[in-house]
Amino acid sequence: MLVCISPAKKLDWSEAPRSDVTTPDFSADALNLAKTARDLSVPQLQKLMSISENLARLNHERFVAFADKPADEALRPAALAFAGDTYQGLEAASFSEDDVRWAQEHLRILSGLYGVLRPLDQIQAYRLEMGSRLKTDRGGSLYAYWGQELSKALNAQAKATGAQALVNCASQEYFGAVDVSALNLPIITPQFLELKEGKAKIVSFYAKKARGAMARFIVQNRLSDPAQIVEFDLGGYAYQPEQSTPEKPVFLRDYPA
Repeated sequence: MLVCISPAKKLDWSEAPRSDVTTPDFSADALNLAKTARDLSVPQLQKLMSISENLARLNHERFVAFADKPADEALRPAALAFAGDTYQGLEAASFSEDDVRWAQEHLRILSGLYGVLRPLDQIQAYRLEMGSRLKTDRGGSLYAYWGQELSKALNAQAKATGAQALVNCASQEYFGAVDVSALNLPIITPQFLELKEGKAKIVSFYAKKARGAMARFIVQNRLSDPAQIVEFDLGGYAYQPEQSTPEKPVFLRDYPA
């Protein structure tokens, strides 16, 4: 079974570099996209990503510094470099070495800049959301740029590992870049709801963290049968069979006090 998650806007470079890191499959694409983005002015980047001037300036500096052969201190493994809500649930820094090895084969991070990343793939600091309408020679958005490349990469990894399903723990923005019609395996998209005053609803922060926790659950339990994900109970969530379908299992918990 494969599981995919989104990257994060927030980065954390505090973890020490590892010796067993890998090179992203789409490194050449990342370099080309970074070169395209560095040609944009700070105001253009600010508009492109709907961010503040300070963030636009920071990311302009990152794109300018993005190198073909970066120094070791400019690189971190993807699963440790991203530090958003999903990664609070994933807690990759606490994985055992066996967890890391299994995750390297079965966990994928979708990225606007790098396409598809393995946990130990080294990345340079960047921010480029998949929904950004960055114009390239392939079209007017990153969705157009990546086309079927993400599906092809996921299909290839599914074939290599014998995976029979893809558990989608990514956001709609990122999984929307995957051409599902080109995927050769079924997709399972868990839903995480919070119950408050008798009403169940999705709360973005908690849902993101729960998607990371689901990815962690799959990695640590080495899940291969899609039916096994209904056993997920981290963070107080419980499977709701009456609200679920095989493609969209629902997990519910009481709203945190």
